[in-house]
Amino acid sequence: MHKLEQILPSILDQATPSTDVENTPLADACNSVVAQPQISQINVPPQDNSAMDGFAFNYDQIEENQPVTVSQIIYAGTSPTPLAPNTAARIFTGSEIPAGANTVVMQENCEYDAELKQVIIKKLPAAGDNIRRQGQDIAIGQTVLAQGTRLKPQDIGMLASIGIDKIPTIKKPTVAIFSTGDELVEPGQALAPGKIYNSNRFLLATYLHALGCNTVDLGIAKDTHEDTVNILEKASQYDCIITSGGVSVGEADFVKQAVEHLGKLDVWKLAIKPGKPLAFGNINDTPFFGLPGNPVAVFVTFLLVVKPFLQKTLGNNTPLTTRKFQAKFTVKRPGIRQHYMRVKINAENQLESFPNQSSGILSSVSWADGLAIIPIDTTVQEGDWLDVILLNDSVF
Repeated sequence: MHKLEQILPSILDQATPSTDVENTPLADACNSVVAQPQISQINVPPQDNSAMDGFAFNYDQIEENQPVTVSQIIYAGTSPTPLAPNTAARIFTGSEIPAGANTVVMQENCEYDAELKQVIIKKLPAAGDNIRRQGQDIAIGQTVLAQGTRLKPQDIGMLASIGIDKIPTIKKPTVAIFSTGDELVEPGQALAPGKIYNSNRFLLATYLHALGCNTVDLGIAKDTHEDTVNILEKASQYDCIITSGGVSVGEADFVKQAVEHLGKLDVWKLAIKPGKPLAFGNINDTPFFGLPGNPVAVFVTFLLVVKPFLQKTLGNNTPLTTRKFQAKFTVKRPGIRQHYMRVKINAENQLESFPNQSSGILSSVSWADGLAIIPIDTTVQEGDWLDVILLNDSVF
């Protein structure tokens, strides 16, 4: 068995960063990877504007508790005239500050007589208060997103705020996925005796979409050498192949021998738990990942191996981050594989382990906040500090 830290660099060496760029409409760009630095051509906000509903005035010309003429009303989206001396302007949130004004007072601190067009400021703010300055958010010439950024919803909103409607992104790789096993049926179908639902297909497709990949689902391969070979040949026309199941040593596990028949296998078996029966190689120069059949093992091996590989092809080399937490459990028997234990962070900021760490218990991943890393030949006592991969930070 290969140790993950020893074999992962050689796997990543075979990931070729893509140089293909496509111009993606902003509405479709979430999870895509930025191909070129994005530089703002405008200021945001474009002019000084009001941070609240109230009255704009020149701080040096107005006194507290004295009536002041309201010389204009400024609505958002309109262009004001210069403020007449010794007057105030009725102003609304987001409205442009008129020339001659340098402060805004909130309307709650005023008495306003709309008929007389007068306002009395009961409590003066500090000079310059309640104004959003031109370029306060983003300035002309500012780099707002670096090359290699994977676009999140908030990034999309920021790009829209500077007027961008299309963005150059790394062309999304197309990943062919399929499952193996005569026992699998699709959700929505009746579950006959001896059958199970194909959860891995949905787990992988969703994960790939979140990474910014296109997917082609080739279905379920029958438990025969011939059918496995045929689907692998079809899959090899795409940018990457990911299978789930069929890479162990059972009599009905045909993926390993089919890959060796069509291409080559560089890795088979990792010293991790869950996820030992992981395969990596290529078919017609198309990278191939054979993930285990158990769904938790699929989740863990994708996170640890497949995700960094695909990120490198997309030019988005974001490493997994870990944080240290204290264990509120024990591990008395050292393992021969590095264990990625499903854990939850409790109210005391300590780790609790899921009671059943079987690789078939997919509900444990939904329950978990992270994966605690238990190194090979290591026991754990309560209070020990462990490195934890936080799932909310690492998955999407």
